[in-house]
Amino acid sequence: MTPESASSFIEIDSDLLRKNLAFIRSKLKKGVKISAVIKGNAYGHGIDQMVPLLETEGVKHFSVYGIEEANAFHETASHEASLMIMGYVDRENLETVLRRGDEFFVYDIEQLKVVIEMAIKTELTAKIHVEVETGMNRTGIDESQLSELVDLISENRERLHLAGVCTHLAGAESISNYYRIKKQRARFKSYLSFFKKKGVKFETRHIACSAALLRYPKTQYDMVRVGILIYGFWPNRETLIDYITKKEQYEDPLTSVLTWKSKVMTIKEVGAGEYVGYGTSYLTNRKTKIAVVPVGYAYGYSRILSNQGRALVNGQRVGVIGTVNMNMLTLDVTEVEDIKKGSEVVFIGNQGEQRISVASFGEMSSQLNYELLSRLPHNIPRVII
Repeated sequence: MTPESASSFIEIDSDLLRKNLAFIRSKLKKGVKISAVIKGNAYGHGIDQMVPLLETEGVKHFSVYGIEEANAFHETASHEASLMIMGYVDRENLETVLRRGDEFFVYDIEQLKVVIEMAIKTELTAKIHVEVETGMNRTGIDESQLSELVDLISENRERLHLAGVCTHLAGAESISNYYRIKKQRARFKSYLSFFKKKGVKFETRHIACSAALLRYPKTQYDMVRVGILIYGFWPNRETLIDYITKKEQYEDPLTSVLTWKSKVMTIKEVGAGEYVGYGTSYLTNRKTKIAVVPVGYAYGYSRILSNQGRALVNGQRVGVIGTVNMNMLTLDVTEVEDIKKGSEVVFIGNQGEQRISVASFGEMSSQLNYELLSRLPHNIPRVII
């Protein structure tokens, strides 16, 4: 089955990816490394597709959240690429992670003890990134545990490779978090001083995400964990406004690399005064031509978009009418000329001179860019153009 013959498919534009990476690199300080964040199935773009593309563009370090994404990474990555697991690794998967040489976060003392136990048992070395708590109050080793941490590291140096020390910033995209971020940065610096005094040396220091890379350049340290920017999206509208305000000239340097397409499966005319689809959510007020599209909420198109969503057909913006079903939706194509079965439908992306952005798509369904993208089903075919 070709992607084009599926109910819907996603195109990934490699030229636009290259453009986004060039912008990101232009904002990096000399010597700072990129770790491409590919969690959430590469933000819905597909790990299988994005890893080889990013490697081709010179990216060699990647970040995922858990073991499922790590396994997907190893199925497609070259031997030159490195992986960092930022989240949960269960005890039963720990040996696999150690044998593959994956780097991973250590975020509490009990976890570190389990890691050391497994490293000793298998006679392998654990490549750890020590995550410290600086004010996110989620995961991270607290200040009160630092002495115990240093003791455990010192006692087990032959089994621990100190790949990094890091923390997670609590909302660098919003100015409302400025003082919180400022306190986190100061706390992280104090941790670095503590480790230096104790003779504990880490290969890499990293705290910057996409938003911090742009808004707090001093947080770049040795590596930045960049996700949403790679795919051509801003962390939020405020981040974009901050960028263009400082530049004093509007020019969005990022472009979404993703286009989501489907096709018309059938067309029919409905008389005035008729309900369309399940229930009574949409009543026609004129003779209406409708196009049925084989995409519904099971395929990533939210039911919240019933009677609100938009799509592009033959270069025209049309509305979703009626309730979005599990497997299909209906469009009002009364004003669309030359429409037929098989006509292309675009949910996200460009068609002719029209565009539906992920931001506008998300605003209609009250979803963040991150949420909407990561919820695109894994089984939608992805094709690189």
